Amino acid sequence: MSESRVQEVGEGGEPTDPDADPAAPPAPAPLRGAWRGQWPVLGMVALGGGVGAAARYAAAELWPSAADGFPVATLVVNVVGCALIGVFMVVISEVWAAHRLVRPFVGTGVLGGFTTFSTYAADIRHLVQDGRPALGLAYLGLTLVAALAAVWAAAVATRRALRAARRTVHGGSGR
Repeated sequence: MSESRVQEVGEGGEPTDPDADPAAPPAPAPLRGAWRGQWPVLGMVALGGGVGAAARYAAAELWPSAADGFPVATLVVNVVGCALIGVFMVVISEVWAAHRLVRPFVGTGVLGGFTTFSTYAADIRHLVQDGRPALGLAYLGLTLVAALAAVWAAAVATRRALRAARRTVHGGSGR
């Protein structure tokens, strides 16, 4: 035999929890408090993203790829952007205690907007659709290896340059 229950309905026509205390104040929306401190971060990411995307667009306009050519501008932008990310992450995490909005603005915003996964993916698709799948695959691998190598090499070079600068300033080994 099935049990029939009558669902209680609140003021807004929504079902209510029969176990809830009607005299208790409503719980605050969990995202409202969490997002309050995130709006400045979101704003900095958006602003930085606009700056980075404009710089990427300028690079593509200054260094256009032929319609049937290799997407050199996108490759260079991604590799240079990754190298800048390597430098920035060393400086921001090991040297400079920056304001909390610097990393979202520069790292996620400017450099994230400057580097481009979407154009990279579209370039690969165009190479494959144009009957050049081997070139598309080579471009895919080259970009991945070059971008990772750029981050690593720039981080290592930045750390070495900082150690050398400390040795010069302090007159010692810098270690």
